[in-house]
Amino acid sequence: MSDSVTDCSDCTEPRTALSAAEVEALVRGICFKTGPPRTVGVEVEWLIHELRLPQLPVTPERLEAAYAALRAVPLNSALTVEPGGQLELSSLPAPSLTECIGTVAADLDAVRATLAGHGLGLVGVGHDPWHAPRRYLHEPRYDAMEACLDRMGPAGRAMMCTSASVQVCLDAGFEEPGPLGHGRRWWLAHQLGPVLVAAFANSPLAGREPTGWVSTRQLLWMEIGAGRAGAPPLDADPREAWARHVLDAPVMCIRQDDRAWDIPDDMTFRDWTRSATPRPPTREDLDYHLTTLFPPIRPRGHLELRMIDAQPGDDGWIVPLAVTTALFDDPEAAETAYRAVKPLAERALGLPAPHNPLWLDAARTGLGDPELHDVAVQCFTAALDALPRLGAAAEVTDAVAAYLERYVRQGRCPADDLLDRLHGKDLRS
Repeated sequence: MSDSVTDCSDCTEPRTALSAAEVEALVRGICFKTGPPRTVGVEVEWLIHELRLPQLPVTPERLEAAYAALRAVPLNSALTVEPGGQLELSSLPAPSLTECIGTVAADLDAVRATLAGHGLGLVGVGHDPWHAPRRYLHEPRYDAMEACLDRMGPAGRAMMCTSASVQVCLDAGFEEPGPLGHGRRWWLAHQLGPVLVAAFANSPLAGREPTGWVSTRQLLWMEIGAGRAGAPPLDADPREAWARHVLDAPVMCIRQDDRAWDIPDDMTFRDWTRSATPRPPTREDLDYHLTTLFPPIRPRGHLELRMIDAQPGDDGWIVPLAVTTALFDDPEAAETAYRAVKPLAERALGLPAPHNPLWLDAARTGLGDPELHDVAVQCFTAALDALPRLGAAAEVTDAVAAYLERYVRQGRCPADDLLDRLHGKDLRS
């Protein structure tokens, strides 16, 4: 993140038409801000449920009242609402893992207390095990997103309305090569990603039934298509590859001030710069286009790792945040992770994430995959060793150690707990 954590959608450049060459230059400058890895952030999404009986849907009226109360609560993190009514807290970039955890934990305490006053609570799961997708927010952006994603099938609505995640945000890294260089970190994120998917999978159910995948949430992202939710190839410079990917990605919608937004039929941003139809694209359109791309690792000046399911328990989100930060920001752990995941790259068959066999196996079988299990043990052990060097509190290292023993060494993930409870006919906990 460093000094550039502003969402591209906040940019306010003059409304002048852009050429493809200008788009490429802008994207190369916007999306990778290099320098020493100094800051860390996290975005935690949650489903909101009835405290008395989680299986009951929360009415829009009750959600509206709860969010009105939450907006009056002073928080250090940004509070936003997802299309299905999910709650998201996004931290500011913190100078240390400890500060990031402390700030978000305090904000979550305040959020939970306010929701409890409305008979509501937060549940950490990657995909709603009970309810079908139902949109809470009705705004032009989400109307257009739903209409666009519906062309690919039902996965888009489920992704919008019934999924939740833990997203870890890390600085892009040094310009120079090495364990903390931005090229290495970009590559590592895409190869470590399936290990994180497998180790933290927590979404095996839909409609109260097993889907056959330990991370149904990751399956949904794959099903909405490579152009919208895929990564660029890793055989080129990260800036060059991402700029080309942005230009060749489909335009979700063309915003209009006075009518419903246009939804183009199979038009890339590159096509738009050439045709200038129905109007030429502007810098604001590019900024918006960048927010409609959902790869598993999204460069936004910093790197946003988006592949981790929401975790169970009040503090479950801390473990993926701590493990991921340690594996990227501690040089020794980063080198260990790099060597551990390198053999996995062959299973990707040179195909971009997440639409390759490695990512598919991670989402389907989790740590039941022997190679992913072995690599996860190596990476978690390296992260546990690194956390004291990053100044992590004893509670954090203890939580990671407990997760390593309870899940990773056993070849399990939180999805297995949900499936076990299903077999016991108890989904309330």
